[in-house]
Amino acid sequence: MTDKKKLLVVDDDPLMLRTVRGWLSENYDVSVVTSGQTALAFLKKFTPDLILLDFLMPVMTGPELYAKLKADEVLANIPVIFLTGKDDAEGLEEINSLKPQGCILKSSTPDEVKTYISSYFQNQ
Repeated sequence: MTDKKKLLVVDDDPLMLRTVRGWLSENYDVSVVTSGQTALAFLKKFTPDLILLDFLMPVMTGPELYAKLKADEVLANIPVIFLTGKDDAEGLEEINSLKPQGCILKSSTPDEVKTYISSYFQNQ
C-alpha cells in the first residue's frame, strides 16, 4: 500500500468543497479550507502534493493566493491547479497567463476531475 497523495482544496463554497472531497477522497488524502487566509495558515503546518484553488473567492482571490504562494520560497514549489467556473476564452486566458499546472472547470464531471488529477500525478 502506497501513501496517498495529499491534496488541499481551497474554495469559498462549502458545497463545492464537500463535492470535490467526495470525488477524490477514495484515492487521495483531501484537506479543504474555505479561504486564502486559511490556506496560508494550513500551509504553515502541512505541505500538500497539489493545491486545487478556486479562482474567484472573496477577500483573497485565487490569483492573489497563487501570487503569495509563488513569492514564498517554501511554498513556491507546491503545484497549483485552478478550479473555476470561468469557461469563456477571456477567463481561461487570464488563468493560463498565470502559468499554473492546470485548470479544471467546475462543470467537469467527477470522472473528468479524477482523470485530470490522476494524469497530472502520472506525468510528474
